[in-house]
Amino acid sequence: MSEHRQVAQMLAASSLFGTCTPEAIEDCAARFRPQTLQKREMLFARGDPANHIYLVSEGLVRLAIATSEGRELSFQIVGSGELFGEIGVLDGRDRSAEAVALEATVAYRLEKSDFTRLRSAHPSITESVILFLCARLRVVSDRLETIALYPLEARLARFLVLSLRGREEAPGKRVPLELAYSQTELAQLLGASRPKLNAALGELERVGAVKRTSDRLFCDRAKLAQIAQLD
Repeated sequence: MSEHRQVAQMLAASSLFGTCTPEAIEDCAARFRPQTLQKREMLFARGDPANHIYLVSEGLVRLAIATSEGRELSFQIVGSGELFGEIGVLDGRDRSAEAVALEATVAYRLEKSDFTRLRSAHPSITESVILFLCARLRVVSDRLETIALYPLEARLARFLVLSLRGREEAPGKRVPLELAYSQTELAQLLGASRPKLNAALGELERVGAVKRTSDRLFCDRAKLAQIAQLD
């Protein structure tokens, strides 16, 4: 598969460009340029100019906010097929967070000036942006509700259920799940400390919702959904 076709397919499946016309997606794909990152390499820091939108092809990128005292809050882990960096490009302000590769990563970047021209040429992009921002607002609202109203075990179970989406399971078998980031990073995503996260994992294991090995979790989807209080 050509690089252009690969980018076009990822854009068509993305939340930002997915509702655009095929012509708009083709034009956008032609303007994305590849970029590689080494593990732990910083792509941009908080306060940097927002000049690009990024699309991850392979690897993982952590988006986090760091204080001057060195404390960090990770709020998103971006994986294959996902976009990031769009907010600063849309509102014209500097980066509000830092982006660091958690592993060797291949991404594609779209220049802010190209994105502006594409929006002028294809109205469906602007319509898609509006839908994307509304969906993002709902996600933030749901996340705040989860952190405020649910105990850590339920928040962790919800995270695992979402991570299992699209994975097949045999009857009576647990679903294997390999998390590509550390317990510290997962704890930050869930608004908890690492010791509390480890205790929550232990509780999920005690009730049979997960089984831990050195490099992965084996998940009982039904039990996790029950703990997560999902309908």
